[in-house]
Amino acid sequence: MTDLKRAALAWRAAGRAAVVVEVAAHRGSVPREAGTRMLVAADEVLGTIGGGHLELKAVAEARALLAVPSAAEVGIVREQDVALGPGLGQCCGGALTLRYVPLADAAPALWNVPAPRFFLQLYGAGHVGRAIVALLAGLPCRVQWIDERESEFPRDDAAGRPPHVERVCVEPVDAEVAVAPPGAFYLVLTHSHDLDLAITQAILRRGDFGFFGLIGSRTKRRRFEHRLAERGIAAETLARMTCPIGVPGIEGKEPEVIAVAVVAQLLQAAAAKRTEPA
Repeated sequence: MTDLKRAALAWRAAGRAAVVVEVAAHRGSVPREAGTRMLVAADEVLGTIGGGHLELKAVAEARALLAVPSAAEVGIVREQDVALGPGLGQCCGGALTLRYVPLADAAPALWNVPAPRFFLQLYGAGHVGRAIVALLAGLPCRVQWIDERESEFPRDDAAGRPPHVERVCVEPVDAEVAVAPPGAFYLVLTHSHDLDLAITQAILRRGDFGFFGLIGSRTKRRRFEHRLAERGIAAETLARMTCPIGVPGIEGKEPEVIAVAVVAQLLQAAAAKRTEPA
C-alpha cells in the first residue's frame, strides 16, 4: 500500500489519466477487505483487489470509464455491488462494494497505509541476507539492513530498493542494537562468528526483543549459550533465542530456500505478537 500511495501521488502530479478502484465495503468471505485499492491506467495496473474474475471485471470497468470522452462523465464516482458467488462464480461466497474514482478527483495523500507488521534489524549483507531482503521488499515492515562492509551491499539496488528497507553501513555494528525500538525483531547472520556473538550478547542483554533469530546449527547454539551464560546472560533469556532459524519442514541450504523459511517465521512471530494479551 505504501508503494501504491507513492505511485498514485506521482501519477496525479504528472496528470496521468487513471482510475482508483477501492474496496469500499465487504461482507463475508472476500479476497481483500475494505480499504484495499488498485490503480488502473489504460496501459498499466498497480496493486490488487484480490485477483481472479473480480479483478478482471474491475479493470475492464475502470478502463471503460477512462474511455468516456466527456471529462464530466469521467469525474463521476461510481459504486458497484458485487456478489462473488452468484455474480462471478467465485467460491469465496461474500459480497463487496467497489468504488471507482478518477485519480484526478482522488486524494492519495490522505490514504491510510497499514502499520508495519514488524521492525527488523537484519545483520549481514551476504547471500542469505540479500535473499531475505528481496522477500521483505514487498511486505509492510520496516527493515534496517546492517553490515560493516559497504562492498557487500548490492551496488545496483538504490533505484529498486523500497524505502522501508534502510541500508546501514557502520562500525561497530553491535552498537546499532541500542537504537532499535522496544519489541523489535532481530536477525543475525554475519560473516563472522565473533561478530555474531557480540551482536547476540547486545540483543540478549537488552532483552526486550519481540523475536531474535541467529543463523547456525544446534552446535553453534550450544557454544553460544555456554559463552553467554559465562557472561551473565540468564537461562530464560537464552531460551528465547531462535537458533537454528526458519520454520521447520523446509529443507535446503540454498539462500533463497533459507530466506523463505525465515520470512515465514518472522510473519508467524508478528502474528503471535498481535494476538498477545495487552
